[in-house]
Amino acid sequence: METLLQVLRAAGETTRLRLLAILSESELSVSEITHVLRQSQPRVSRHLKLLSDAGLITRFREGSWVFYRLETRGPFGQLAHTLMDFLPPDDPVVMRDRERLADVRAERSELAAEYFKRNAAEWSQVRALHVSEKDVEAAITAMIGDAKIPVLIDLGTGTAQMLELLSGVATTAIGYDINHDMLNVARANLERKGLTHCHVRYGDILSLPEPAGSADLVVIHQVLHYLDDPRAAVHEAARLLKPGGRLLVVDFAPHDLEALRDRHAHRRLGFPRSEMADFVSAAGLEMAAVRDLAPGPDESAQLTVSIWLAAKGAAGDALATPALPAGSQSQKESA
Repeated sequence: METLLQVLRAAGETTRLRLLAILSESELSVSEITHVLRQSQPRVSRHLKLLSDAGLITRFREGSWVFYRLETRGPFGQLAHTLMDFLPPDDPVVMRDRERLADVRAERSELAAEYFKRNAAEWSQVRALHVSEKDVEAAITAMIGDAKIPVLIDLGTGTAQMLELLSGVATTAIGYDINHDMLNVARANLERKGLTHCHVRYGDILSLPEPAGSADLVVIHQVLHYLDDPRAAVHEAARLLKPGGRLLVVDFAPHDLEALRDRHAHRRLGFPRSEMADFVSAAGLEMAAVRDLAPGPDESAQLTVSIWLAAKGAAGDALATPALPAGSQSQKESA
């Protein structure tokens, strides 16, 4: 009871309630918060520390910046969201804060749009080399299924494409990337879609701050071909998985387009099934399904997209392998 009272005392102050209100709508840096609240940074930082210590908000570092957001996990995450249900939406102070928050979001979206515009041509060149994103996404959702995923982690999230795609089945979704500009684009995309249960974080996908056994699904979408050590990324993904959790990898099948090395910094020209099976086995996982999406004979595309689904066996339980979508093969069948 005393712990609960301390948490309620932490929330029971005007500035801190305002903080909870804006952080329930967006993750913000300290400088952005000071702009919204019109208060000094030392004062804002003191209030943020009290709320963070109480477990009502979460703090995470992105390079030299620190971001905050309303807590979504932990014993008092639900309490933080419940308090917001009682906050009058027409309160003048809250309304002014939301107006200034809209300005912050607009500026962030402009920066993200500018970066996206600068790089859109390059991304379009690569996309034109394989089957349509629509077909790839349809295959991914079919392979994952429609069962609820409590915690999803996306490694190398980029523009948050996978978070958006799987947001309907994920209770909490977190994407990690080491590119600050990409994270700005991702935040803008998620805010525009109103996906408040999806978050992005700065982090090296080979060494993440998440504890072992924290994820029900880990996704590595079109990332491994950029890495010097793709095996290490699969190993880190396996560490994050709970028993019975699944790993989804999307990348290219082997190809000989050397230009992708020079123009787009691809370190690897695709992955054969045998090599991915080796990565998965070495990480303590078992392959559950494999699907190849090859261009049709009338298409100009040249690359085949492969989708691998692996699972982490639960002690004493049979491996949780979903029903395969049409066109899929099990690893044993494809060997």
